[in-house]
Amino acid sequence: MKKIIWLSAAGTMVLLASCGKQKVFTSENFAVSPTPLEYMAGEVPAAISVNVPAKWMNKKTVVACTPVLKWDGGATAGDPLILQGEKVEANHTIISFRNGGHATLRFSVPFVDGMEKSDLMMQFDARMGKKKVKMPTVKIGYGTQCTAALITKTAKTANFGVAPDNFQRVISQKQEAAIKFLIGQANLRGSELNSQTVQDFIATLKNIKSDEQSLVLNNIEVSAYASPDGAYAINERLAAKRGEVSEGYVNQQLNRTKLTTNVDTKYTAEDWEGFQALVSQSNLPDKDIILRVLAMYEDPEQREREIRNVALVYKELAEAVLPELRRARMVINYDVIGRSDEAILALVDSDAQQLSLEEMIYAANTLATSDAQKRTILQKVEKLFPNDYRAYNNLGELAMRNGDSETAQSYLRRALSINPNAPEPNVNLGMLAIQNGQFKDAEMYISKGVGANNFDEALGHLYVAQGKYNQASVKFQKSANNSAALSNILSQDYGDALKVLGNIKNPDGMTYYLQAILAERMENHAEVKDYLDKAIALDPSLAKRAADDVEFSDHNK
Repeated sequence: MKKIIWLSAAGTMVLLASCGKQKVFTSENFAVSPTPLEYMAGEVPAAISVNVPAKWMNKKTVVACTPVLKWDGGATAGDPLILQGEKVEANHTIISFRNGGHATLRFSVPFVDGMEKSDLMMQFDARMGKKKVKMPTVKIGYGTQCTAALITKTAKTANFGVAPDNFQRVISQKQEAAIKFLIGQANLRGSELNSQTVQDFIATLKNIKSDEQSLVLNNIEVSAYASPDGAYAINERLAAKRGEVSEGYVNQQLNRTKLTTNVDTKYTAEDWEGFQALVSQSNLPDKDIILRVLAMYEDPEQREREIRNVALVYKELAEAVLPELRRARMVINYDVIGRSDEAILALVDSDAQQLSLEEMIYAANTLATSDAQKRTILQKVEKLFPNDYRAYNNLGELAMRNGDSETAQSYLRRALSINPNAPEPNVNLGMLAIQNGQFKDAEMYISKGVGANNFDEALGHLYVAQGKYNQASVKFQKSANNSAALSNILSQDYGDALKVLGNIKNPDGMTYYLQAILAERMENHAEVKDYLDKAIALDPSLAKRAADDVEFSDHNK
């Protein structure tokens, strides 16, 4: 490969004495897309088209064209494109002397600070045989428009992932008891009323009466059944009677505990559903046959006749399954009422150990009225419940919102040490990575953040960082912040960007800076200065950026 020598010279299109018929390349030979250059996904990419007119390229000439991006304090070269005349024995792009030719060069260099104000130059190493041909360096483009790079700034004021609490003030509970009956009977037997489930049923009623502020009785359901053997009419009367006596027993217990509620009673003449469930769970040798019979026949008497025909198992059915279906179910439906907000906050200050983990996180997430109060509560959760990741994540989220990325990193990594798959700390570390321009790390973390409350928004940030602006706008549809507006500007949805910027509740310097960019792009030039003045007043660091920003400068020189 030929060594490329960097040359610098001034000149216009002239015939060179050293090469006779070889003409000098000028900026007219090159077209750069985009112009100006644009930052995208951490790179400054461009497609450079080379147009060589007819009778321009000497048949014995080799020209290495190397694009170089220059800025104040640095320069970065891209890969060269080597053109050769028809009589050169090499393996480069051949340009015909008679017809000329075209070629395309892909240019991309990593973005570094300072490239906001830069020039794309084309340098040449030209040789005709063994003779070196002088060709002046020419400017072919300028840049860099770095609006997309603002994602690292707008990500600092985004919504971050808060690990949720599972606090429920009202928890619905059930207490169930079962009473079994002998075949053909509906009387309550003492052995059944002394069963553990019935005793627990009575105990629950007493507990509700003793703590009516925290326990609220809604109703009691009574469901009575007959087994699906025998005549249907007999079973219907029997199931109804079992429901009646069971309801009477429930009312008796309500009177004894001095409680009142609705007792909702129903009966099922033949419990085929229960029969099917018990057969399915059994070890009967022919249970598959029985289940097929249930599926084949809808008439209950036909079902019973067919099942009786399975003589080998009917005895087992009569002994193991059917007695379980001659029953009544009694269900207490009640609510457990949790502490009030006032009571929870009082205990947070006085005796937090009395509170549950969910009450504590609820207090931090919902009841705290300031970041300082939230931090205090979460630090107590950290001490009382050190093995729950949520306190560490939410402390990290607090630090992120306050711009303390070092503290945030520490808390979030602690959260992941407890639960590596927790969505919120993963997505938050991804957002920190975006702020630091570490887009590969961001992708790794955010991919694990499915389920976090801000997952879609985090994915929108990642898409902007990757140059997928239209996909980002879709993910930001429910967001009204600087990043959402940025994605709309980059995808040229200027109407949506205008709406988003107008809906931002607490505009900051970046909000007004984006409004200035949008005004410039929509050719509302009169508004640009006003927005820039507001932006710089809130964030003086934006003054230098505005001065170098291609969005506001005429670089067509």
